[in-house]
Amino acid sequence: MKTGARDDSQPPPVIVEERDALAVIRINRPAQRNSLSVATLDELEHAFARLTQDERIRAIIFTGTGDVFASGADIRELRALTPDAAREFAARGQRLFNLIADARPLTVAAVNGYCMGGGLDLALACRVRVASPRAVFAHPGARLGIITGWGGTQRLPQLVGTARAIELFTTARRVNADEALEIGLASRVHADALACALELASRRS
Repeated sequence: MKTGARDDSQPPPVIVEERDALAVIRINRPAQRNSLSVATLDELEHAFARLTQDERIRAIIFTGTGDVFASGADIRELRALTPDAAREFAARGQRLFNLIADARPLTVAAVNGYCMGGGLDLALACRVRVASPRAVFAHPGARLGIITGWGGTQRLPQLVGTARAIELFTTARRVNADEALEIGLASRVHADALACALELASRRS
């Protein structure tokens, strides 16, 4: 799937900040609710690949902007996909999230707000998830007649159990931060999820 050049007049969809042995990858599309467009997936993959090749980097933290961690695939793009393009789009997300799941550095999702669909798949690919009290987790695909193709159907049951995962996939029910901690979806809940993730990563990296 080809993508056009990024419009330099627009803010970058992904911002990378390095802090000694730690790196923060921030999804930065607040006007689009941090949806994971094709271009955004490309930027995430390039940033992540560069950081994992740097031996100094011991932990990589993903976070979002405003009240959204990531809201999943860009629905406008999904509607325009042909069957072949849809398969390629699913494969693209699978490849990226498998890279994250298998990466050498510790990976942490600092979930600052809404974490939906493919955004939840991104968080699930990380080894640790720290949630803000405002965090909301869901796989809303059942309401749209679709299901994730980015690995969430495999990773969510490993964390919360098969029965609960099936319930969440089929009902699109939203899970708040407290419930996420209770069922094992989140490792911690903290008022400043990013600060907590950085502190945790600095001790474990």
